[in-house]
Amino acid sequence: MDVLPCYLVCDVSFSMVDHIDELNAGLREFRGAVHADPAVGARLRVCVVGFADEPRLLQPLRPAAQLTELGGPAPAGTNFGPAFAFLREVVDRDVRGLKAQRLRVRRPVVFFTSDGRPTDRTTWQAAFAAFADPDWAARPHVVAFGLGAADHVTLGRIGTSRVFLGRDGVRVGLALMVSLASTGPDHV
Repeated sequence: MDVLPCYLVCDVSFSMVDHIDELNAGLREFRGAVHADPAVGARLRVCVVGFADEPRLLQPLRPAAQLTELGGPAPAGTNFGPAFAFLREVVDRDVRGLKAQRLRVRRPVVFFTSDGRPTDRTTWQAAFAAFADPDWAARPHVVAFGLGAADHVTLGRIGTSRVFLGRDGVRVGLALMVSLASTGPDHV
């Protein structure tokens, strides 16, 4: 069976206080769309990582129908670097685990949501370069989604596959479904 791992990486820092409800609404919309298409739901596995000063695994990789919602924002900054370093470890571990189950793993998709203003302005790029390394066998497609007054330049550096901006009227759930459907012929 083919499996598509999808990683929802959500900024839950203090700067996102006005956007957590929008993110949760998008996650509910996405979960509903997956529920409506059982063929997609059978192949899709979702992991949720929240980050502020430090990243946290909020939901390990599991069927998309079990997608959790985010809690409130953390009273902390927005460090992109630790999030990318942590995510590289999580993706690598998950892909190895899926392959050990003899599943055919498609190229993972990372859906990175933030207001796009990292507090580790000068250091996150090195962690992202390792995360986006073309020689890494598990290197995912990365879609960036900006909320609020997102820094589109920063998000443009992160979105190796696509960049969406909520201020353009794009909803989180729709952007996530479009991203999974359009990141390549081997996807959902």
